[in-house]
Amino acid sequence: QVQLVESGGGLVQAGGSLRLSCAASGRTFSSYAMGWFRQAPGKEREFVAAISWSGGSTYYADSVKGRFTISRDNAKNTVYLQMNSLKPEDTAVYYCAAERRGGYYYQFEYDYWGQGTQVTVSS
Repeated sequence: QVQLVESGGGLVQAGGSLRLSCAASGRTFSSYAMGWFRQAPGKEREFVAAISWSGGSTYYADSVKGRFTISRDNAKNTVYLQMNSLKPEDTAVYYCAAERRGGYYYQFEYDYWGQGTQVTVSS
């Protein structure tokens, strides 16, 4: 069992930056790939970024590539999402999730989810 708690969301102006954190419980964190997803009002939840268990491979949605960076610290059981050059269309609830099957992009592959953190980007 893995419990995930996101933090770091907030209100920021367009062009600004935020760093989200996702703290995981349990001693098996390093065996899980981790992903970030987001859901904007009235829209489906969508993939944002993912990172392999070792941190050696990362994956991004086209909409965030070059602006967002996912990383992890297995010693701290934490995964991060550094978000730069934020746009109003990045406004959403951001969720972190954990999976072991290497699905990365696909929500149904993820076994555990956090409660989400709100990111609001004003224009």
